[in-house]
Amino acid sequence: MEYIFTLDQHIGNKAKAIVKPGQTVQKGEVIAEPDGLGAYLHTSVTGSVVSVTDQLIKIEGVEDFSESVKPIPESDSWLEDIKNAGIVGLGGAGFPTHVKLNTDISGGWVLINAVECEPLLEHNMEQLKASPEKIYRGLKYAMEITKASHGMLVIKEKNKAAAAGFLALVKKEDSIQVKEVKDLYPMGEERAVIRESLGQLLKTDELPFEAKAVVLNSETVYKITEAIEDRMPMIHKSLTVVGNLKNGKEPVVMKEVPIGTPISHLLETVGGVKEPIGEIIMGGPFTGKTASLESPVEKMTGGIIPSMEFIQDARPMGLLVCACGATEKRMRFIASQMGSPVVAVEKCKQAIEHKNALKCENPGECPGQAEKILSMRSKGAKTVLMGNCSDCSNTVMCVAPKLKMPVYHCTDHALRSVSHPIVRRLKEA
Repeated sequence: MEYIFTLDQHIGNKAKAIVKPGQTVQKGEVIAEPDGLGAYLHTSVTGSVVSVTDQLIKIEGVEDFSESVKPIPESDSWLEDIKNAGIVGLGGAGFPTHVKLNTDISGGWVLINAVECEPLLEHNMEQLKASPEKIYRGLKYAMEITKASHGMLVIKEKNKAAAAGFLALVKKEDSIQVKEVKDLYPMGEERAVIRESLGQLLKTDELPFEAKAVVLNSETVYKITEAIEDRMPMIHKSLTVVGNLKNGKEPVVMKEVPIGTPISHLLETVGGVKEPIGEIIMGGPFTGKTASLESPVEKMTGGIIPSMEFIQDARPMGLLVCACGATEKRMRFIASQMGSPVVAVEKCKQAIEHKNALKCENPGECPGQAEKILSMRSKGAKTVLMGNCSDCSNTVMCVAPKLKMPVYHCTDHALRSVSHPIVRRLKEA
């Protein structure tokens, strides 16, 4: 089988390929190195390099029953181990972990983000239940590297059972806590995690360092332990496959999937998809991107979601773009698939432009969107497509239906595929 390794699996510059067509490579071998801010890329299979471009490397894998992996170099520095392993933020951001941890937050906090924010995804919870010891030890390594005095696992209150093993490990440690947060999107956003756990709301241009904190996804913490203790490069990714599947609506957690594996292979492994489908989403319903059957698993891949077909509605549509959800480009794509002409675009009341992207002033806490809905209506919109968080969506539903404007959400086709509740009104507490 042919494996595809894209060279932009991290924030920063694309990695530079250091292999050539025809070259034989061993599982775990470095095939691309960082060019400035970035991360090493390793092959997840033993095989022969088929082609190399400035975008990707293709490798024809061969059967390797030995399961031997080329280890990362020996080092007397944990930070160097993490760098050599090519670990990046696995919650979706992809920031190089060795850069994030290269800081001194004496007296501060390392926060494990185990919120698993996106609906439908379950691989973080499965890993936490199966391997709490590795996540605990990864936290201790991160605390020592950054000189943090405290650690905290942040998790949704509905998933407290998944934290039982971790709680048992830390019950006698005053320096490590577990914090439960509400089951709302986007409680896993970095600044929301800090606000909920430490009581400090950072500005949109402030980094966690301002709160003397480092935030790491739970799978990232697991990979830190693998790198330091097992000399393991980052060549596998755990993920969730869910959606319009032949074998039912239950999510399938796939552990240790080789990076570079084509999506088509994963879908075949779980029994195939039910045709017709609307799209294949790589990531979660809120912030995922459109993929194809040929698209490969990447370091930041959290979900593979083949969706039902898009609902059709030919009426003029207004887009309400939120910093917490789909981009305007993606929402325009969804509108086009629905057959809806876009006549108005508004940004969420709290969305602020920051470095060519939108950031929310206070993630998950919405002051109301009536002004935005009225503006879209004045421009001829008859329907609304929103990409908002749980609370913002709730405020939209307090206005749009009264104006007889049907409301759609960018997650509808993914969530409806498995009969999951759609994002509209919040339930009363």
